[in-house]
Amino acid sequence: MNRSAPTRNAAPAEPGTEPGLFEIVANGEPRRVAPGTTVAEFLTAHDLAPDLVVVERNGAILRRAELDTIALRTGDTLEIVHFVGGG
Repeated sequence: MNRSAPTRNAAPAEPGTEPGLFEIVANGEPRRVAPGTTVAEFLTAHDLAPDLVVVERNGAILRRAELDTIALRTGDTLEIVHFVGGG
């Protein structure tokens, strides 16, 4: 198992840097996202395939079937885990 902190396409978490964005935390790192962004959109924007990860939001594991319907909210905390195969 490998925890992956999304890093690409993430705006800095400095207050006032980009109007309209709000802050969440993903794998311990502050991220700024646009209102209405779904969990699936966040994952895709960070080159993570929603069908290959497990996402915990605010302490609750999310079902994959719901990732494209759950919008992120101010203060959400995500833990994103993806599995690495090997032999």
